[in-house]
Amino acid sequence: MPPHPVLQQRLQSCADMSPLWVFGYGSLVWKADFPHSDKKVGHICGFMRRFWQASTDHRGVPGAPGRVVTLLPSDQETTWGVAYKVEPEDAEEVMSYLNFREKNGYDKYKVPFYPLGEETSSMDVLVFVATPDNEHFLGAEPLCSMAQQIATSVGPSGANTEYLFRLADAMRELCPTVQDDHLFELERAVRSILAAPPS
Repeated sequence: MPPHPVLQQRLQSCADMSPLWVFGYGSLVWKADFPHSDKKVGHICGFMRRFWQASTDHRGVPGAPGRVVTLLPSDQETTWGVAYKVEPEDAEEVMSYLNFREKNGYDKYKVPFYPLGEETSSMDVLVFVATPDNEHFLGAEPLCSMAQQIATSVGPSGANTEYLFRLADAMRELCPTVQDDHLFELERAVRSILAAPPS
């Protein structure tokens, strides 16, 4: 899968982004435990959110990885999430924290972000993306297989189900009119597995 043109803007540092805004589309949507002075709900264009990235450091372990989200190019889709403003005096601390948190295959990119209610203008945000060439990329599998993996995976940060359910709940709360088929179909499939009686 070729890289999305916007992802040519790979960042080695955040020095050229002032102010620094960090876009979250996965766990950062509901767990932004770093200093920030403002936040905006909004979207980025040309990407789809997919549970196609392995997690061996947070929601799974080596040999039994969980599944977390990354972004893939899609001209027909947008990805909704939350952008957080980081003040200059906090930027070094926040980037050190995020580089460690997103170390399992993610790189930094600069992309345009469209805040809710301000869609006629965009602003640059930093986003962490795990592209298909990283060693932890799992890619697509049948929905039932991905759901089974998520339903049974646990890592140092907790159950993989928590990651999925809290993201789905947050998106319904923040963007109630947005339908993310992949996210919500996967959520339903995992809840069905968990509700099924033991065989």
